[in-house]
Amino acid sequence: MSDNKLMVDEARRAAEHQRVRSRVQREVDTEVEAAADHPEAMESQAVKQAGARLRHHAVDEAVGTEREVTRGRKTARVAQFVDYAFWLVYGLLAIRLVLALIGANPGTGFVQAIRAITDPLYAPFRGILPSLTTEGGYTLVLPVLFAIFMYLLLHLAVRGLLRLIGERRTHL
Repeated sequence: MSDNKLMVDEARRAAEHQRVRSRVQREVDTEVEAAADHPEAMESQAVKQAGARLRHHAVDEAVGTEREVTRGRKTARVAQFVDYAFWLVYGLLAIRLVLALIGANPGTGFVQAIRAITDPLYAPFRGILPSLTTEGGYTLVLPVLFAIFMYLLLHLAVRGLLRLIGERRTHL
């Protein structure tokens, strides 16, 4: 009988322990919920400060992105102008080369106008290389080809610089 009484007593204690534990758990849960609904002043201030920092960071990031986009647009516009100017130079020098190749009459107005326009572009390269002439009066003006090539290299260098400016990284 004592074994049976001991087992009953142990079961009663375990049940009582479980009831007490459940009641304490409910009370703790209620207190936590109440504390969450009414944060303390320090917690509330910390939450407000964290929110302000996050907002400030987001605004800074948006402003930085806007600056990068604006700089990219301006650089793209300058690059378009640079491309147009270089293609104009290439075209004028190519016309001068073709006129020399076909042996165009240097006394005509068009040939004189093209020479007048391209002389400042061609002058730094005149005499660097010899011009090849055939018996029929056709001339391959190698300095004009060299000038076109050098302007192409300059064009590539300027475009590379504009790309660096337009895609500049502000953060690592």
